Amino acid sequence: MKKLISFLVVVLATATLAHAQLGIVAGYTASSTNAKAAAEEVKTASLWHAGVAYKYGLGPLTLQPSLTYSMKGTTVDDLQYKTGYVEASVGVQFGLDLLVARPFVVAEPFIGYQVYGNETWDEKGYNEVVNKLEYGFGIGVGCDVLDMLQLRVEWYKNLGSLAGANGGAVEETLKNGNYQGIKITAGFFF
Repeated sequence: MKKLISFLVVVLATATLAHAQLGIVAGYTASSTNAKAAAEEVKTASLWHAGVAYKYGLGPLTLQPSLTYSMKGTTVDDLQYKTGYVEASVGVQFGLDLLVARPFVVAEPFIGYQVYGNETWDEKGYNEVVNKLEYGFGIGVGCDVLDMLQLRVEWYKNLGSLAGANGGAVEETLKNGNYQGIKITAGFFF
C-alpha cells in the first residue's frame, strides 16, 4: 500500500510539473483613487509593473502565483503621488484550450508592501500616515498564445485605505480613498 501511495504521489507531482511554466510578466498600470479619475488622468497616473510568475494548469483551471513590483499613483491637490509596491498574487484562471490559444477569465487576490514613495509627499509629512500594506483583488480576461505568450487586461481595486489611523491632516481623498484602475500585462513563459 505504501508503494502504491508513493507511486501516485510521484505521478501527480510529475503531471503537475509537466504543465507548469515559469515566466516574466510586465505591463502598463493606470491607477487613481477612483475609476473616473483613472480614466481622466491617464497621463499623470500611468505607471508600470513587472515581475515573475509561475503558472500550472489543472485542466480548464490554471493557477498563476506571481511576485511583481507595481507602481501606482494618484494626484491630490495638484501633487502627483507615486508609490511602488512589492506585490504577491495568485491568479485563478478558467479557460478553454483551443490548441493554438487559450482564452480565459481571471480572478486575482493580492497583497503588497510599499517600498517607494515620492519625496515631495515627505515634505508635507504625509508619508507618516500613509499605509504601507495594501491588499485587494483584480478581475479580467486574457489569452495564452502557443503556451508561451500571455496577454491580459485586468481591473483591480485596493481594499484598504491609503491613509492610516494618524491621517487627521491628510485630505479626505486619502482618508477614504484607495487605488483602483486597469492593468494591461504581457507575459513570456518558458
